[in-house]
Amino acid sequence: MEQLTLQHLFKVNEVEIVYRNKIPYQDRLQITSSSTAYEILLASWDENRLELVEQFKILLLDQKNNCLAVSGISSGSISSCTADPKIIFATALKVGASAIILAHNHPSGNLQPSEADKSLTRKLKEGGKLLDIAVLDHLIITPRSYCSFADDGLMPS
Repeated sequence: MEQLTLQHLFKVNEVEIVYRNKIPYQDRLQITSSSTAYEILLASWDENRLELVEQFKILLLDQKNNCLAVSGISSGSISSCTADPKIIFATALKVGASAIILAHNHPSGNLQPSEADKSLTRKLKEGGKLLDIAVLDHLIITPRSYCSFADDGLMPS
């Protein structure tokens, strides 16, 4: 094995975590219902892609459920989209979120959650517990309506 010289020791990548919230606290929208979350998500979605490809986003919330940001996590195909838990929680940790709301669209217009949707929700809920980040809801959205896992009793405990 090659002996590391002092010069080689300094050839290591650095990571810097930066987050700037440009919206004053008093101007942040508070999420008090799934319908509020849906309206925020729908306004942030590219309407030209809503019925074209499946996309996954998260709402990042502070301790009082004020919305810190909406973050696009991934974009997929007509019938699927990969939501990587590492990216989801890295994003939540970066902004100091206390809670998140998961969301993805169904281009087909079908609001029924699939088994994959339910499984992902369980996985993320468990991951959130380890990080003290509450996963409050998972919305499936279309241009006309939405399904809320929390409202429909589908959120894992």
